Amino acid sequence: MRRLSHFPLLLAAVLLAAAPHPAHPLTELEASQIRRFQDYLRICTAHPAPDYAGAAAFLLPYAASLGLHTATLHFSPCKSKPLLLLTWPGTDPSLPSILLNSHVDSVPAEPEHWIHPPYAAHRDPATGRVYARGAQDDKCLPVQYLEAIRGLQAAGFAPARTVHVSLVPDEEIGGEDGHEKFVQSEEFRALNVGFMLDEGQASPTDVYRVFYADRLVWKLIVKATGPPGHGSKMFDGAAVGNLMDCIETVAGYRDAQFDKVKSGKCGPGEVVSVNPVYMNAGTPSPTGFVMNMQPSEAEVGFDLRLPPTEDIEQIERRIKEEWAPAHKNLTYQLMKKGPVRDVTGRPLLTPANASNPWWSVFEQAIISSGGKLAKPEILSSTTDARFVRQMGVPALGFSPMINTPILLHDHNEFLEDKVFLRGIEVYQHLIRALSSFKG
Repeated sequence: MRRLSHFPLLLAAVLLAAAPHPAHPLTELEASQIRRFQDYLRICTAHPAPDYAGAAAFLLPYAASLGLHTATLHFSPCKSKPLLLLTWPGTDPSLPSILLNSHVDSVPAEPEHWIHPPYAAHRDPATGRVYARGAQDDKCLPVQYLEAIRGLQAAGFAPARTVHVSLVPDEEIGGEDGHEKFVQSEEFRALNVGFMLDEGQASPTDVYRVFYADRLVWKLIVKATGPPGHGSKMFDGAAVGNLMDCIETVAGYRDAQFDKVKSGKCGPGEVVSVNPVYMNAGTPSPTGFVMNMQPSEAEVGFDLRLPPTEDIEQIERRIKEEWAPAHKNLTYQLMKKGPVRDVTGRPLLTPANASNPWWSVFEQAIISSGGKLAKPEILSSTTDARFVRQMGVPALGFSPMINTPILLHDHNEFLEDKVFLRGIEVYQHLIRALSSFKG
């Protein structure tokens, strides 16, 4: 009976431990940094109509208040997609500069699936989570860059290398009018960039993730033809039958690649992914499709992603000889989006080892900030970093978000205030180390 008398106290203790802990109290400086983050998130820069003008009206005065030089560049004919360039001049302009990149645009959100409006930037006082589209991808970065610069200036630090911040449009739709044209411009060449940091991804653990390459983006459309026939007739060479052979062959290859990921042998970015994204077949009728007729044409589309280390010629042969062989009345269209090799013909990757002095500086800066780095990865998707790597400039993808679920492009995207604030500290270490490197 005495044990049972303690049950209410024990239950209360359990319930207290399970309840959300209040977010840690913020200093005046931290509160102002969170407010700036929220203010930027409240500017809707989601496609199909991103408010680039509103973002520029927020970011340019913000940077100017820190004494940074600002410039607005345009690489689209309509002049409605500004690229913002912010500059903190270094004491030795002969040294190649540092470029910190972030994209201004974001993907759309479906408000009905969010617990808070996606452009309200609501901060949950119980958890410190700031909910908004772009919280992770990647509107946290510009504010963290600028607040890190604020902290370094307050500490009296002056960079040896010039530090640039590029805030670019249209990354989420391929970057054609953003970073892709920027790196081809005289304005970019004049920056003399020696190293770039771009976006990465959140880490669910307490170890930071870093990316030394992006996968290549290909689109494959396979078309099949064959004689039409009655729906009851069984014969060789039907269009849909030929297309099914293609799909089955591709599925076998996909399964073999996916098995490498599931077994832990490879990371998601280290394999070739090939996923069907649409199929088109059948003879339309007023009520749907003609069900007693086999069509003479059919097609399927695949999203194809390749690690930059993959043998490209071998994949092209596989498509031609195995996936869409001409003898099965299959034709194909292969579309390669973005660069495949850099200007010297090398794979689009940045060495993440001691052979690259920038890697050593980056790694040591993370350690000095008190952080830990996971094994460097190939990003399974793509970022603007691929355009800079194409020019032969080393670039790493990194977002200082640990103990955070990966929610980019997802419902209820959020970033905790303490993770955001810790990221500012990490960037202070990174900017100090990278801009001081004399090698």
